[in-house]
Amino acid sequence: MPLISLVVTLVVVGVLLWLVNTYIPMDGKIKNILNAVVVVCVVVWLLYAFGILNHAGDIHVPQVN
Repeated sequence: MPLISLVVTLVVVGVLLWLVNTYIPMDGKIKNILNAVVVVCVVVWLLYAFGILNHAGDIHVPQVN
């Protein structure tokens, strides 16, 4: 993944989160949960993007000879 698209995606996610936090009235607890979920999703996405995580849920069956 090119670095420019990575940075643009992070900026867009950040601006959208800022807009939601600023202009949509909601309880502080819900806002904190929303922020935490977005941060966790972005961190996991970055780990996949840099290849630190791979598709660990894939099941590989060994071939029997």
